[in-house]
Parts: sequence; structure tokens; C-alpha cells
Amino acid sequence: MPFGGYASPEQIMRDRAEYARKGIARGRSVVVMQYADGILFVAPNPSRALHKISEIYDRIGFAAVGRYNEFESLRLAGIRYADINGYTFNRSDVTGRGLANLYAQHLGMIFTESIKSLEVEIVVAEVGDGPEDDQIYRLTFDGSVFDEQGMAVIGGQAEAVAGRLKERYQEGLPLPRALDAALAALTEPGGERPPATQLEVAVLDRAREHRKFLRLTPPRLERILREGREGGGGAAGETPADDATAEHAPDTTPAVPPPTAPPIAPEGDIDTGSGE
Repeated sequence: MPFGGYASPEQIMRDRAEYARKGIARGRSVVVMQYADGILFVAPNPSRALHKISEIYDRIGFAAVGRYNEFESLRLAGIRYADINGYTFNRSDVTGRGLANLYAQHLGMIFTESIKSLEVEIVVAEVGDGPEDDQIYRLTFDGSVFDEQGMAVIGGQAEAVAGRLKERYQEGLPLPRALDAALAALTEPGGERPPATQLEVAVLDRAREHRKFLRLTPPRLERILREGREGGGGAAGETPADDATAEHAPDTTPAVPPPTAPPIAPEGDIDTGSGE
């Protein structure tokens, strides 16, 4: 066969990396962040059948961007790994760190040995008994693992979204305010936020028994978004500067009943996590 030319290993790796980055950047960003009661996943996704956010095991969630068929195969491999290890040993032996290591080996092997690298970027998150025990791991197409603190953004214009999210992120945000911050970061400046029917949102709620993953359906999501808009403003526990002087000034306004505080949790039945 005729000789087709020579390319150095460095050039081959650069080409594969550039190819994968372009494919991942074509998708919409996904935000994963801690909130007061666990870990929140938010993704713009008009499809009701093709999920970017899924459950892996009792305390472990999965989010991905890129080619659906490629990250879906990774999700199924993670479920098989978790089921086999949980059955063979103990359910507590299935951890987000172990799953992230498995994905890192698989992605790294494909990147170095295959002609085409996977066009995927994924997040593996595990909710702990307390906020200090939560774990968020971000994995890139070449198998690199990043232990994120508090939040992670993958896909699309990840750097711009992450910058907007850092301006709004605080530790211990309640769910409505955390969701409002995530949507503000995912929306371009001056743009319009997507409606609840075009959002895919799920949480790992540490307060739930056994199965921590919960997918938020559109009706419940709309109630949470309304609470986030009504409860917007300063940070939790923050007091306006004028309050210190206002409490000593004479009160000349007529007495009115105090406003009713918005509920701290969404109403309605808890769904099963399947989105039904």
C-alpha cells in the first residue's frame, strides 16, 4: 500500500483533543452544584426521552454532555459496575470516587488507543451525610479527573457559565435560590430563561431515605422557580445596612400584618425519580 505520510504522536493527540473539544462545545452547558440539602443538577434539554442527567446508584448521580450514544454507554457501564460491586461486596463499597476512576481509565484508554476519541464530558457526584462529605468529580474526554469544590460546569461555553455561576454561588443556598443561580448562569446576558418544560433538573437529596436521586417534574419545578423569584435578594442571613438605624426611628406607618413567608420546600407529592 502507498505510504500516506507521517504524523508525530504529539500532533495526533492534539488533533484528537481538538476534535473532541469542538464536539463538546456544540452542546448546551450543564451545571452541577451543592445546595443546602444536597447536590443540584441543571441542564437545558427540550427532549423528554434523551436524558443528560441520570441516577447511577443510591447516592450517586451522573451528568454528561456531548454525543448521546457515547455517554449513554458510559452511564450503562457505570450502572453495571455499581450493581455488581454492591451485590458482591456491600452497597457502601460503591463510591463516586471508584466510579470516577473507572471512567477515567476507560476514557483514557479510548483517547490513546482509538482512532476517534469520545466526544463527551461527564460529572459524577456523590451526596454525603453532610455538605463536607459531598463529592463532585469532572472527567474530560482524555480521562483527566478534576475534584471540584462546590460546583462544576461542563459543555458548551463552560468558562463563561462558570464565571457567571461563581458570582452567584454561596455555600448553603436553599434549593429555590440555588436553582435560580444556576439558571442565571446558564442564560446569556440579556437572554431569556428557558421554560420549565425545556429544563432537566434533578437533585441528590441527603434527607431522603435510601435512594437519594430525585428528578423534578415540570409542575414541581415551576413552583420552585416561583419561590426562587419571590425569595430573591441578599444572601441568606444578610441584613440591609439601614436596618440598624431604622429600628431606633419612630414608626409612623400604619400597622399591617406581616407578609406570609414563602414555603421552604416545594409542595405536592414526591415523585419517584423517574420524572413521571
